[in-house]
Amino acid sequence: MKAEKDKVVAISYHLRVDDGESGPVDYESVRAEQPFHFLMGHQNILLKLEEVLVGKTVGDRFEVFIDFENAYGDYDEFKTAVIPKANFKEDGKKNKELLKVGKVIPMQDDKGNQMRGEITKVDYRGVHMDFNHPLAGMDLHFEGKIESIREADPEEIEHGHVHGPGGHAH
Repeated sequence: MKAEKDKVVAISYHLRVDDGESGPVDYESVRAEQPFHFLMGHQNILLKLEEVLVGKTVGDRFEVFIDFENAYGDYDEFKTAVIPKANFKEDGKKNKELLKVGKVIPMQDDKGNQMRGEITKVDYRGVHMDFNHPLAGMDLHFEGKIESIREADPEEIEHGHVHGPGGHAH
């Protein structure tokens, strides 16, 4: 079976990232014992990564370099904000566990769009948050292997993502 649209593909990989200043550094490894499952052709992974996987079969290896523009874009200073501390109170009290530098918080904008924000600083002005993707501005280098391929269930295709073992379950 080949990796193609509407197939559930599982990959193991090693990712190195380069910020353009420090040189490549190890970022993430996904082992064969617990591979990453995704539904091909449904924008669940970076387009350039998916393009390299199309037509491959179980056991095939892959390698791809994705520059920052084709990955998560450039780092954008306009995707940072200072939010009043009062917005983070629970039951009228400041939540000290929540307001820690490095903490990533799921949030929603005024239009209802979901996003993740990382706390970068807490001071008298408020909670400084960064809404850029953690890999914004980074070149990516993936090396990996196709671990499995299977037919997607009709419900997975309808929902546009993997369900069940190794994937998302409702």
